Amino acid sequence: MAVGGRERFRGICEFERFGELMLVTPYFHDFWTETLDEWVSQGAPPEIRRARFRGEYFHLDHLRMLREIKLGLFMDKVIDVHGAPYVYGIPPVVPEYDAAVLEEDDEHVVIMNAGGQKLRASKKHPEKMPMYLDFPVKDRATWDEYKKRLDPTTPERWPDDWDAFVQRINSKDEPVMLNVGGLFGYIREWMGVERVLYLVYDDPVLTEDMMEHMTCLQLEVIKRVLADVKIDCAMFWEDMCFKTGPLISPKMVRRFMVPRYQRVTEMLRSAGVTSIFVDSDGNLDQLIPLWLESGINGFWPLECAAGNDAVALRKRYGKDIILAGNIDKRAFLKTEDVLRDEIMAKVPFLLESGGYFPSLDHLVPPDVPLRMYQYFIDTLREIAGLEKISW
Repeated sequence: MAVGGRERFRGICEFERFGELMLVTPYFHDFWTETLDEWVSQGAPPEIRRARFRGEYFHLDHLRMLREIKLGLFMDKVIDVHGAPYVYGIPPVVPEYDAAVLEEDDEHVVIMNAGGQKLRASKKHPEKMPMYLDFPVKDRATWDEYKKRLDPTTPERWPDDWDAFVQRINSKDEPVMLNVGGLFGYIREWMGVERVLYLVYDDPVLTEDMMEHMTCLQLEVIKRVLADVKIDCAMFWEDMCFKTGPLISPKMVRRFMVPRYQRVTEMLRSAGVTSIFVDSDGNLDQLIPLWLESGINGFWPLECAAGNDAVALRKRYGKDIILAGNIDKRAFLKTEDVLRDEIMAKVPFLLESGGYFPSLDHLVPPDVPLRMYQYFIDTLREIAGLEKISW
């Protein structure tokens, strides 16, 4: 009898299924909108823009994220910029801010997004990193006003028909992820990087208040979800590292974040949710020990340009960590031989050691050719002893 997606996912995370390939989408395998448009121009079916078709086309395994519950950060907000989408995610504010285009010139638009951020985006490439101009939280007074939007009991934070939603999710034979938000990552979204880096030194009391408020929101939402919904994994979102290390010191992480993470992960683990990921760009080496101490044991995307090495991490931490990503996106811009070398240097060892989900080391960008992504999928299938796809 064929093993279902849910059981396969759990088996890989729990080091019970060695050598097995599972290409998880969305999250581990996800794409810029511009990438899909470019691939259509290279001969892909236009339907590739639709997530379900894309999963079937590339033989990906669907993971159900609970977007209907407003706790995580999802890249699901869209503003039309002269026919091109500006796609972005926001912290779980309810109600959201009124999104609008405030001004524009020949090359850029200035936008107020649904998270209350003011930014300047390119008209030609609106998905590229914008320039942030202003943020909704600046000090204690603006925080006291902002946090009114972080009430766990607000009805709009939840699906309208909870019982029907629970039944629909629990009936699925695919892994279910609960996105639980973040601490530093969300404060960064509220205040901007520069302001928050000063805040942790200049006003630790306000820093504590913000992180505690977010932790209480997480705990209240998670408690209700776990009472009714079958959850297979959880995901924090932090994005708190740059090329060589964390944006704040490990000492600060231990002081402000580790005790709060532990309260959240203890609740998750008490309900049998033992695969708990964090999504953070940059070099993670200094934070992985602290995240493990916090009860977080899964890591994605493991950016290669920042020096992350999944093989070295597996050898160092063994079965204490679940790994996803770490296939260098830059190799896709070269030759098939270069890409194959990148894959073969990592994937066979990592699949056989268990607890690994291969993917690029972030979203698939538009300069990755369709044929190279197809070659990537076929090479992974070859390693796993599966037939190549007839494209």
